[in-house]
Amino acid sequence: MEIIFGSRWRYHPADLPLYTRYLSQMLAAGERTKVENWALAMEQLTDPNRSLDEDITLQSEIIKSNTTIPIMIVNERGDVDDAVNFGPGLDKDKDYLKKEVQKLQESGFEPIPSFAGTYIYFKESKVLQQLRYFPLVQLVLIIAFIGFGYMGFSSARRAEQNRVWVGMAKETAHQLGTPISAIIGWIEHLKETLPDNDESQEVVEELRKDVHRLELVADRFSKIGSAPVLERVNIFEELDQCRAYMQARAPRKVSFQFPDLRQEPVFVNLNPHLFDWVVENLMRNAIDAMEGKGEIRVEVHSDGHSVFIDLSDTGKGIPHNKFKTVFEPGYTTKKRGWGLGLSLAKRIIEDYHDGKIFVKRSEEGKGTTFTIKFSQEKAAELATKALEVSRV
Repeated sequence: MEIIFGSRWRYHPADLPLYTRYLSQMLAAGERTKVENWALAMEQLTDPNRSLDEDITLQSEIIKSNTTIPIMIVNERGDVDDAVNFGPGLDKDKDYLKKEVQKLQESGFEPIPSFAGTYIYFKESKVLQQLRYFPLVQLVLIIAFIGFGYMGFSSARRAEQNRVWVGMAKETAHQLGTPISAIIGWIEHLKETLPDNDESQEVVEELRKDVHRLELVADRFSKIGSAPVLERVNIFEELDQCRAYMQARAPRKVSFQFPDLRQEPVFVNLNPHLFDWVVENLMRNAIDAMEGKGEIRVEVHSDGHSVFIDLSDTGKGIPHNKFKTVFEPGYTTKKRGWGLGLSLAKRIIEDYHDGKIFVKRSEEGKGTTFTIKFSQEKAAELATKALEVSRV
């Protein structure tokens, strides 16, 4: 007699951990013995030469005791005469049982010859099948545990980095405050000391502009770590202010192509000081990448739900595998600098404006395009609320 295990050979024994393989082999051997005993009991019960006085209690108990191993009795024509333990409704489903027989035959195993020219096919019990899958379950649990641990560690590391960012930004703003106040005092002193000297007054006015710029920088740093106040702003006007500031300080061989202010306004919900910081960082990087010669172009388009701001340059370009790396703290291709500009830009756009900033395209030697994406719907909601408040 030979026995077929329906899924015994689906997994190579070497793929299973040693102890689990040992348990599955022991359980499979036990099921083999049970089926052999079951087949022998059935053969004795159906033996036409059996005496009517013969005690069949043992055979009946053996047959009744099998409640877990699915068994099929197949005749010489290949039809299933009887089946047990396949489940409610399936024991009498001839089509289903025939398919199960075909699967076992296609596996290459020979059935157990039994009584009256019939053959016995059987499948592994659910317990044995689950035991074979147990190593996979263990592997999934281990991977999940490692994954959750990694996410927890990454989250803690990001939180620590955020605290460092916030602490450094606020300390910078605090340190800038004292010299700025002193410089303002000296500017007022110079203005009163030389009131009739036009040249000196011009210098004083330029100093005042630079001090105002320092105050703006300090204000930007002080906003890191705090929820900024967002305003409904015409994006074309805000971009033009950034252009005017950078164009006055950029090399003459750098040209700026920005959207026309006369076109229909597009409103975005943002904090002007922080947004200007992002755009200025992108333009400074563009000027450095172009080595002081080239074109910076800004294009704005909307799909009704979002506003997309594309800032392009004709600089060195970025390798495709560095598109995400450029936003990591410390990444820089310059000989000087800490590589914090784009990391700050990402934080400002994504954490404070619920937007997106990414490298849209880049080709080495031809230039790069950064895209900033804002939700236009939120700006519209803000405008509607402001209008309702004004009416009240």
